[in-house]
Amino acid sequence: MNGCFIDGTWTEGSPSLVSRNPSDTTDVIGDYVAATADDVEAAVASARQAFKSWSKTPIQTRFNILDAVGSELIARKEELGRLLSREEGKILRDGIAEVFRAGMIFKFAAGEAVRLAGECISSTRPGLDVQVTREALGVVAVITPWNFPLAIPAWKIAPALACGCTVVFKPASFVPASACALMDVLQRNGVPAGVVNMLIGGGKFIGDHLIGNHHVAGVSFTGSVAVGRGIAQACAARGARVQLEMGGKNPLVVLDDAELGKAVRIAADGAFFQTGQRCTASSRLIVTRGIHDQFVEALTRQISSLRVDHALLETTDIGPVVEKRPLEEIMQGLEASRRDGALLHTGGELLDRRTPGHFLSPALFVNTRNDMFINRTELFGPVAAVIKVADYDEALATANDTEFGLSAGLCTQSLRHARHFQQNAESGLVMVNLPTAGLDYHVPFGGRKGSNYGPREQGSYAREFFTIVKTSYIDAN
Repeated sequence: MNGCFIDGTWTEGSPSLVSRNPSDTTDVIGDYVAATADDVEAAVASARQAFKSWSKTPIQTRFNILDAVGSELIARKEELGRLLSREEGKILRDGIAEVFRAGMIFKFAAGEAVRLAGECISSTRPGLDVQVTREALGVVAVITPWNFPLAIPAWKIAPALACGCTVVFKPASFVPASACALMDVLQRNGVPAGVVNMLIGGGKFIGDHLIGNHHVAGVSFTGSVAVGRGIAQACAARGARVQLEMGGKNPLVVLDDAELGKAVRIAADGAFFQTGQRCTASSRLIVTRGIHDQFVEALTRQISSLRVDHALLETTDIGPVVEKRPLEEIMQGLEASRRDGALLHTGGELLDRRTPGHFLSPALFVNTRNDMFINRTELFGPVAAVIKVADYDEALATANDTEFGLSAGLCTQSLRHARHFQQNAESGLVMVNLPTAGLDYHVPFGGRKGSNYGPREQGSYAREFFTIVKTSYIDAN
């Protein structure tokens, strides 16, 4: 299993992509064969052929297969979680939790296969029956990032299959082992050949071929804003459906009346856990002046207590950055932030550990303004900045003053402020007295403004992307 997966078969060839453990770069997880242009065409052709039968497969059969996939993922969560953490760098308990979540996503999607209901509507004209039904969209390209190498593919692939679509899956090139493991589980549990195909390799090369293929009816993408906007333009030009989840610069507002200890734990979790490599991370900490100094002092103590080390060690709180290039980009962002006038209060240092890896201490900037580089640009690492504001009104205005709109959090004991924030935060997700990161598997996920384009992911809302609504009239006279 070190090549592409096309029409139920693993391809062979000369490996050109190496996956290494970011906690120990001497640990080679595997060598993988990258896709060629012919492989992309073959994968789309296979998915197109399989769509004819899979879209008509009885819903009970789809349920059984997806439920079995979910059960195997859950049963193997320790094994696959260890592989995920070894490859991506998140700590072991988070890797195990992600595999469990992926399993629950498949189980939820199994139920959605038998809940794909339509409507019967009375016509305004006597004797006519009207039915509104949902049909599978077709072949869907699924392009996923490296930070959740099983959960994000699961919440795209599982509903696609539940709705009767077939898939060409392009995982991030940093995490091929997790993608191959998922394909193996799908095949072992009866997903027919061609229903899910996987292409390993460079994102631009494979992505351009997939997005431009007129047999691909829709593209579901999670990644950067720049790439997402390019995908949207390309899909619009040929009339393909598109679903984009992109960046975030998420605010966590801490008001004077917040419980200090809880607010600090929430901020540390949202900003730094999973190495800050979450699109929902709390990268802007907006704190009112009455609690500001106490909050910064307490958060600094909390940061100093966090252990950055090998992801598989039980004592580790934060693992490494996933790869050398993203680490270099974070370091460049830290330097740009300092040049812009932000004060690096603590952290932001490369760390040496017993094994060679991409270890970075959590970085906290203070004395920042919302218009600074550090508060406008997503660095996608364990980096956060504190913005001092006068009161709740300024805090809300600052939180909304961003091109992004994925997640927003508030720490307060005021029900009035909590309710107002829930109604007025310009984001797809709102968390009150909780970290901005973390979502159940059965609810819709997505943002606003530059963070999202197209229908929501997860939960019952996923059907809006993967199905086409058909309105039918029957003359019963």
